[in-house]
Amino acid sequence: MILVLLGTQNNSFHRLLEEIDRLIQSKIIQEEVMVQAGYTKYHSENIKILDFISNEKIEELQEKADLVITHGGVGSILLSLTKGKKVIAVPRLHQYHEHVNDHQREIVELFNQKGYIIGIQSVKDLEQAYQRIKEFTPKKYESNNHKMLKMIEEFIEKI
Repeated sequence: MILVLLGTQNNSFHRLLEEIDRLIQSKIIQEEVMVQAGYTKYHSENIKILDFISNEKIEELQEKADLVITHGGVGSILLSLTKGKKVIAVPRLHQYHEHVNDHQREIVELFNQKGYIIGIQSVKDLEQAYQRIKEFTPKKYESNNHKMLKMIEEFIEKI
């Protein structure tokens, strides 16, 4: 099962769901896909979409998932990594009114550079990332406040 996490941002991220739907219709994705959509309103016969669900339910779905495709939120990425899941992350972008700024670009790139996830900057790259994920061995994420503080400091220095 593939779990898609769109977070609770009060802006839509329909671009990602449109691309996932396209990949399902093209038979590239053949697994069951479940989505925690938040404010994103999208209808598909191919995807099970849940608007708002509890943190407990999200964690339950993460446990069952073979792959997590998520927006570039730190919480969604870290929770998936701590559960040992393979993650593809795609940032919400300001130009599409998906977020107030483009900070998710840097978050996704940082986790990608560290080898924890496959981070892509465009939904158009999702098909290639999905093909790569099968052979991808993520660097094991260890919850360590010192490492996290260093990552946050590096991120802040780039801003």
